[in-house]
Amino acid sequence: MAVLLIGTLDTKGLEVGHVASRLRAAGVEVVVVDAGVLGPPAFAADISREAVFQAAGTSVDRVRSAGDRGQAVTLAARGVAKLAADLHKQGKVSGIFSLGGSAGTTIGTAAMRALPVGVPKLMVSTLASGQVQHFVGTRDVMMLHSVVDLAGLNRISRKVLDNAAAAMIGMVRSPATDAPAEDKPLVAATMFGVTTPCVEAARAVLEAAGYEVLVFHATGTGGRTMEGLIRDGLIAGVLDITTTELADELVGGILGAGPDRLTAAALKGVPQVISVGALDMVNFGPSETVPERFQDRRFYQHNPVVTLMRTTPEEMDRLGQEVANKACASNGPTALMLPLRGVSAIDAEGQPFWWPEANAALFQSIHNWIAPGVEVHECDQHINDEAFAKACAAKLLEFMNRPT
Repeated sequence: MAVLLIGTLDTKGLEVGHVASRLRAAGVEVVVVDAGVLGPPAFAADISREAVFQAAGTSVDRVRSAGDRGQAVTLAARGVAKLAADLHKQGKVSGIFSLGGSAGTTIGTAAMRALPVGVPKLMVSTLASGQVQHFVGTRDVMMLHSVVDLAGLNRISRKVLDNAAAAMIGMVRSPATDAPAEDKPLVAATMFGVTTPCVEAARAVLEAAGYEVLVFHATGTGGRTMEGLIRDGLIAGVLDITTTELADELVGGILGAGPDRLTAAALKGVPQVISVGALDMVNFGPSETVPERFQDRRFYQHNPVVTLMRTTPEEMDRLGQEVANKACASNGPTALMLPLRGVSAIDAEGQPFWWPEANAALFQSIHNWIAPGVEVHECDQHINDEAFAKACAAKLLEFMNRPT
């Protein structure tokens, strides 16, 4: 197996060649992929730019004649992603390494996101010190800031690239062991600080029953990551206690997980227990970042950089409909668990987000829109009560233990 080393050899040939020499000197097999299009390559790649653009359904000549750099980058990203995925399926990829500016980062990380979690992925980028969510996505991509522009080798860029090469050498020489046959089936769970007691108590029940629980922080990226692993077929059951990302997506908070949140388990037929954890809140940054249109709303300062806004009865009504509709689309056993005494640590009698009318709108909306085949259980408990957590875990165990 080899490390795929992806770069634009017309503009970053010197740097790619330097990394390749470092990897090969350590005895690591390297396959260089040329994703350039403008000028001639600095040296011959193992996988040519012609092969890259052919994988994208076009040719170098057509891309070059179009004269559209943005389109060229998009097509190169598509091509390297397909090639990387195909080579990985053939068992030929031990890791993936890329370097570049905005174009190189777009291309290299597209290939990285095409590979599963666990394959070493390292991107040396001029953009790595900024917002990298759209480059990393839901994969385990390591972003290393190049510090200086990747425009030749100098005392800084050489050291950064040497360190990056050493990191890749270490990762591919000490790979994670394959999961032994006795590994436990996986359950995915969602958690927020305000639902932690519930998830921790439920996790203990599931682990005692022989399951391994992956807990995802419901911060947008966490929800998307979980949905991706469910789609990949890695998850045996879902304990979706904390669906708060739906509120951010609906109202305009900063932790939305996109329109596909709460869909993967339904489409795959994976058993799931859904609750309404932290649907009482929408997340913003520091108080001064809250949009002016929300100034008259109810807020709670979670910490200096996190401001929480209480959802209204009208918003809870819409969230109830969304939860019910997505649960109704499930191809597998599904249950909704509703904690009638509060949906988060700060939604309880005497707490700042206690608003029974808003919660009642949520619960009634779920009943209004739910289909007969989906279980709905109203529990006269708070979401963080141990009895509620155990009821959620017991229901998921019941679903997962049903004969197939």
